[in-house]
Amino acid sequence: MANTPTLSVVVPCYNIEAYVSETVTSLVNNARDDFEFVFVEDRSTKDRTYEALLALTERLPRSRVIRHEHNGGLATARNTGIDASEGRYLTFLDGDDWLAPGYLARLVDVAQRFDVDFVRTDHVQVTGVERAVHRAPEGRRHIPLDPRTSILPVDDTTMVDYPYAWAGVYHRRLLDKGLLRFHDGLRTAEDRPWIWGLHRRAESYVVASLRGVFYRRGVASSLTQIGDVRQLDFFRSFDLVLAELADDPEAGRLRTKALRNYCVVIAHQLLDRGRFERGVAAELKRRAAEALRAMSEDELGKAVVGMGEERVHLLRRVRGGLKGVAA
Repeated sequence: MANTPTLSVVVPCYNIEAYVSETVTSLVNNARDDFEFVFVEDRSTKDRTYEALLALTERLPRSRVIRHEHNGGLATARNTGIDASEGRYLTFLDGDDWLAPGYLARLVDVAQRFDVDFVRTDHVQVTGVERAVHRAPEGRRHIPLDPRTSILPVDDTTMVDYPYAWAGVYHRRLLDKGLLRFHDGLRTAEDRPWIWGLHRRAESYVVASLRGVFYRRGVASSLTQIGDVRQLDFFRSFDLVLAELADDPEAGRLRTKALRNYCVVIAHQLLDRGRFERGVAAELKRRAAEALRAMSEDELGKAVVGMGEERVHLLRRVRGGLKGVAA
């Protein structure tokens, strides 16, 4: 067994007892002597996730379970796992998702072959019994790329619109550059500042046509299914993106893309506001108006091109003004 792992897999877990057996089994089917597995149990409140992890990981070599004293959210749980990991490469897996057998070896092989800062992959979205392949939105495959070249254009889906941390693998040197950790306390949209930081400041990456991550949608305990105040963390997340862009040498060009990202998520949440508690829905509308009014009409006009009449009309109504902005 190697002293230093080639790969560390960070697995945050919260209220996922019903799924964790499948998750751990998939990791058993990916285990290697030079891989380590770091589970972070984020103080589950509704089930026995921690106890299940302790039992299940007995059959997973080189694994350990860290338990938080208090629930900190996904970003903080990932950071705990990053801080505890020792691998040359790091990857992530949410506690209710799973991997195809042998996937991690193939992922590490790509990372080592190209020696880039990070690798991004496709994934399989699972909704009940239905499965759908979701491709990373970059057509240039298996060649080293400058991450900046995958941020624009503004009006098309690009790699900063594909923020999933678990769809890839990351060299430890990114941690030394301050690019691998997440903003502590973010309970949703935690991947957004993170993916923007990678694409603005990392030096190289590769997109690989691997489809070994199975992402489970519609889980009742998932924050995306819960309409409480934690969902509103996306405002802080995108405000961080914009603040960190301020001193970028291409801030003018990139800000429009970031504003479009922000507007797309604002519109999505407003259109789906019926799932929120009444007070949270009111706070969503108030903060949406505040965020939109912080953007000039000229900026918004460029950011929302092609977003569609329904979404642009909704943004106009919530912000006020924007009569000259076309859908």
